[in-house]
Amino acid sequence: MKYISTRGAAPALGFEDVVLTGLASDGGLYVPETLPQFSREEIASWAGLSYRDLALKVISPFVAGAIPEADLKRIIDTSYDSFRHEAIAPLVQTGHNEWVLELFQGPTLAFKDFALQFLGHLLDYILAKRHQKVVVLGATSGDTGSAAIEGCRRCENVDIFILHPHQRVSDVQRRQMTTVLEANVHNIALRGNFDDCQNLVKASFADQSFLPAGRQLVAVNSINWARIMAQIVYYFYAALALGAPHRKVSFSVPTGNFGDIFAGYLAQRMGLPIEQLVIATNSNDILHRCISGNDHSKKPLLHSLSPSMDIMVSSNFERMLFDLYDRDGSQIRQLMDEFKTSGRLTLAPEPLRKAQSLFSSYRLSDEETIAVIRDVFETTEYLLDPHTAIGVQAGRQTRVDSSTPMICLATAHPAKFPEAVRQAGQSQDPALPHHMQDLFGREERCQVLDDDLSQLKTFIQGNIRT
Repeated sequence: MKYISTRGAAPALGFEDVVLTGLASDGGLYVPETLPQFSREEIASWAGLSYRDLALKVISPFVAGAIPEADLKRIIDTSYDSFRHEAIAPLVQTGHNEWVLELFQGPTLAFKDFALQFLGHLLDYILAKRHQKVVVLGATSGDTGSAAIEGCRRCENVDIFILHPHQRVSDVQRRQMTTVLEANVHNIALRGNFDDCQNLVKASFADQSFLPAGRQLVAVNSINWARIMAQIVYYFYAALALGAPHRKVSFSVPTGNFGDIFAGYLAQRMGLPIEQLVIATNSNDILHRCISGNDHSKKPLLHSLSPSMDIMVSSNFERMLFDLYDRDGSQIRQLMDEFKTSGRLTLAPEPLRKAQSLFSSYRLSDEETIAVIRDVFETTEYLLDPHTAIGVQAGRQTRVDSSTPMICLATAHPAKFPEAVRQAGQSQDPALPHHMQDLFGREERCQVLDDDLSQLKTFIQGNIRT
């Protein structure tokens, strides 16, 4: 399996190199040269498989030739040992043919654990084999950082630096990162928003000359292909549990960076019978505006009750554009240059038509989000976090066929967002799981920096282990 850049000017790479590279040398994102295809009969034969065994079936074609199957199975099995629920990704019914897929059963209570536990063990394997050390650099709007740190904290060949927007993540999200005190873990609170964090990460990847000889940056954000690949699995798992491939299913996905729903789109292209893919956004609604009105333009970033979606530049949308424009890298390069210069991107008529045929979209305000949390709890006694609430309501508002199961991806545990839960009328904050009961008593370690590339590079230089 080879991987190519969305901008068409970088060399094709094998799987291991793609995991270690992140952004392509031409500024694009790597995607598989071809997608594996699974027949209806093959998908049907997977009914009843455990999550780990299904992951091996789905991931193997993407890794073919790079990692022996026995080693890949061991990486997958170990990656999900830290999940609290035996099902790994259990389904809970919240209405008629309406389901919530609980993707918060991992160690940091967010869906990012599915990909980042896997990526951490994958890096351990690849780096040990290559006798190589790397620097992991990432930006987070809340959940990616803690999941990446948890995945990499014990990696002997990794120093990890995570940027989060100063005072713009929840207390639980911050403490999940800043209370990890291993010597290879470094948290940076940037005076800015998530897009500022992401811009510094991209600039660092573009010029890595500040690193010591022999070191390179590795991405843990969803620009890293391995993350998208790992997330494809739970679409198959949920669909099989509800009768696929003998019946269609639909998914509503709370998304800011487009990575999670892009994984669903890939699952559909690989043969999973998905009727609807719903893009669910908060007030930072560039994806909804693009799909519904061809308005992919930057606007001031708003601080919301669903901070993990407080993103205005959706990095993974470039991967989608690549397919919408028939994989023409030169057109994508032109589009992304236009967006960088003007802050606006306009889809041509045919790519827009394709996008609107593939996706529905919906946006919710904070007030509407709180109302959904309250309503679902009153009718089911099931407590949603604000991101999941947005997904549930988006699915309800855009649903085209009530006979098709609508599955909302529950991206985080409600305990991570007590402010939203309190505003929805809950008298007590939701309890943290047992392994996090002492979170607010743990020591914190974090460096606050200005939105300045030279400051960031100096900090990284001074903290890389020799």
